[in-house]
Amino acid sequence: MMHAGDVPGQLARGATLLALLVSTALPFDVQAAPARAAKPAPPAAAAPAEQAPAGSKDNAPEGPRPLSESVAAIVNDEIISTYDLAQRMRLLIATSGIQPTQDTLPQFQRQALISLIDEHLQLHELKRVEKQQKISIIATDDEVRDELTGMARENNMTVDQFLDVLKAQGIGPETLYQQVRASVSWQRWIQGRYGSRLRIGEDQIKATQDRLEAVASKPQFEVSEVLLDANRAGGMPQAMQGAQQLIAQLQQGAPFAAVARQFSAAPTAASGGDAGWVSPGEMPPEVDAALEQLRPGQLSAPIPVKDGVYIIYLRNKRAGAGATLVNLKQAAVSLPETASAADVSAARAKLMEVRAAAKGCDDLEAAAAKSPGVVAGDLGEAEIADLAPEFRDAAQSLAPGQISEPIRTKVGLHLVAVCGKHASGAATLSHDQIENRLFGQQLAMVSRRYMRDLRNSATIETR
Repeated sequence: MMHAGDVPGQLARGATLLALLVSTALPFDVQAAPARAAKPAPPAAAAPAEQAPAGSKDNAPEGPRPLSESVAAIVNDEIISTYDLAQRMRLLIATSGIQPTQDTLPQFQRQALISLIDEHLQLHELKRVEKQQKISIIATDDEVRDELTGMARENNMTVDQFLDVLKAQGIGPETLYQQVRASVSWQRWIQGRYGSRLRIGEDQIKATQDRLEAVASKPQFEVSEVLLDANRAGGMPQAMQGAQQLIAQLQQGAPFAAVARQFSAAPTAASGGDAGWVSPGEMPPEVDAALEQLRPGQLSAPIPVKDGVYIIYLRNKRAGAGATLVNLKQAAVSLPETASAADVSAARAKLMEVRAAAKGCDDLEAAAAKSPGVVAGDLGEAEIADLAPEFRDAAQSLAPGQISEPIRTKVGLHLVAVCGKHASGAATLSHDQIENRLFGQQLAMVSRRYMRDLRNSATIETR
């Protein structure tokens, strides 16, 4: 059994950081100019950095730094400069797919600063552990470059080409090195220290199986998620505001997966927010309630929960086990509810001719096309229980390939053809899948609590 893929925040090679860089917008001014400015002037604090050879594990390759920079934050006596902050903002914008505007720049700055503070806390803690326990945890430059090699390969590039794409957008390679080093090192420590201690008992697995069986008859939802941690964001109001800004960007075309990787605090961030198929009760009650109101392809409004705010994208929905699904086509004549008996009789005659000419689903549309005033089309797949009452009886009684008698509704007269019928089978998770899911959830909780304790005990000053 492998648990490594469930480590919270694990880098998904190739897509985690730079998959979008090859199609990212032109360089931007992270301090002032809107994203669509024709020729934004590069800010002094974010001047492009030249690539340099790899250094020690404590120092990523660095380029020339600007002549003037100030302090953005101090974390346990370690300085985060405005140059560091501007560089991280550039990387964040490039990899999230969001077009920066005057309204969203403060959010990028806040998220970039939060990420830098967390990474400083992580590396500070790892150095302390290394010194105390005389072990090696922090990833070396060779290990970081190995990670970058895999990412570059997934984008059909070499590492040097990869870094050149960054450089072209004013992002120094040390910015990426620092982010990857902190992520890889922290995952290694959490996995090494707690992975072997976590035990998923058979009783937990059985309880999850029982709960999934209990809701098997209910709909399942294929979900992508972003969770904004209120603690990291500075409070629930800030998390709500951030969620509203992200939703606006998603509605304008920002890739959900890229946004999730950079902003989400959920364990699914590493996989672009992909939570897979979920059943009622697997997510917070507030999210379950929102899912009931969404249709596939829809994005939720911000959903406040106990510790943060969710953004949910419903990719698909399927009926629970035990439901019957049908694929339908129809041929119809439009008739108002007030149509005369003679008009209804004439429409019925037309449809009966179509019914006689059609041998089943495959040629219903072709037969209808030969009869003026008859319109045919595919109604897709639906659960019988969800059909309009006029069609429900026909869908239940007809076998696949059969066509109904004309059915009167308020809008017309219809023939309904059943093209397929089957019992739904909501997929169930295997024993190992449940175990891995529970393991990932517990490890993610451990990591979040560890980071919360580090923040609470640290001396953090922002300027």
